[in-house]
Amino acid sequence: MSDGGSDAMSLLEEAGAVLKGHFQYASGRHGDTYIEKFRLLEKPHVTEALCRQLSEHFRPLNPELVVGPTTGGILLAHETAKHLGESIKAYFAERSEDGGRYLGRGFIVSEGQTVLVVDDVLTTGGSVRDTLNAVVRAGGRPIGVGLVVDRTNGATSFGELETFACLAIDVASYEPDDCVLCEAGVELTIT
Repeated sequence: MSDGGSDAMSLLEEAGAVLKGHFQYASGRHGDTYIEKFRLLEKPHVTEALCRQLSEHFRPLNPELVVGPTTGGILLAHETAKHLGESIKAYFAERSEDGGRYLGRGFIVSEGQTVLVVDDVLTTGGSVRDTLNAVVRAGGRPIGVGLVVDRTNGATSFGELETFACLAIDVASYEPDDCVLCEAGVELTIT
């Protein structure tokens, strides 16, 4: 795992996407830093710059298709594919009723087609894993995972796949019963 570091952090801060305080994450854990992906996605020039980093990193692997999970991954897949070339399509993986993801809407993946999976903020890796599974079920061959932010600082693995984050950071998180922010009485924001 490598990252583009300070450039990505500057862009995220410019977009107002790096929030400090006391947050309850979707996992139920608590922490003092939250990356609000929608502040990033509402600034096209920031999204474009970060997706350009993803496309430049993965260009040597020759992806033929870019897929992102709903919701943020839709824009990221589109923008990353745009920077990879005119022949590259952008698809998205929707949530299925069984809790996984699928490629619907008539998206066609050729058998063995090389696929780059992109996502906004990695916390547990669940959305990325579900998207990778959807790509494989559709006949594609995942070749890499591109992330705007990896909150696990490289601790989450996707097997042998090349993984790159524009920004990899280690955000401490706590079980609610062990949260130092709760103990200090800092007001909680549920994300």
